[in-house]
Amino acid sequence: MFRRSFVVASTLAALAGAVQAQDLDALKADTRKNALPVLPKVVAMMQETVAEKGPIEAIPVCKEKAPQLLKEQSAKTGWEMRRVSLRTRNPERGTPDVWEARQLADFNIRAANGEKIETLETGEVVTENGKQVYRYIRAVPVGDVCLKCHGAPDKIDASLKSQLAKSYPHDTAFGYEKGQIRGGLTVKRPL
Repeated sequence: MFRRSFVVASTLAALAGAVQAQDLDALKADTRKNALPVLPKVVAMMQETVAEKGPIEAIPVCKEKAPQLLKEQSAKTGWEMRRVSLRTRNPERGTPDVWEARQLADFNIRAANGEKIETLETGEVVTENGKQVYRYIRAVPVGDVCLKCHGAPDKIDASLKSQLAKSYPHDTAFGYEKGQIRGGLTVKRPL
């Protein structure tokens, strides 16, 4: 009798795990579908501004317009969304929490081991303040347009450096190379 109960309980637990994994896959797919379209919009805004007006004029785009796009998408979905980095330009907005920092560090290890940055993402259900939330983060790679302001300090124009210092007095987001992980788009959605 005991063995039979154990087998039934084990089978039910395995089924629950499979259903839970299926639910996590659905959550990840839905989060990806509703959050990731913001990233190409940000890149397009930056590319357009840099091409038309130069990198100094792109600073407000990155500082104000990109967060506004995330805020608008957050309002549509009811999810908290932001960009974070281990080397922040704007510590007030971009400093990762412990969960995000752990994921970004893991992304760096995975990228060093050959995984493509464009595929680095993770999501999981966690408990925060007694409530379950779904946490998701996707790596954001450094592209050509990023290098104008985030590249090697000795390759950034002096007037641009000066404006960056005025706009971001606690900036540590220099020294990137194309293809590295600049940070991540992170989502927190209530369940």
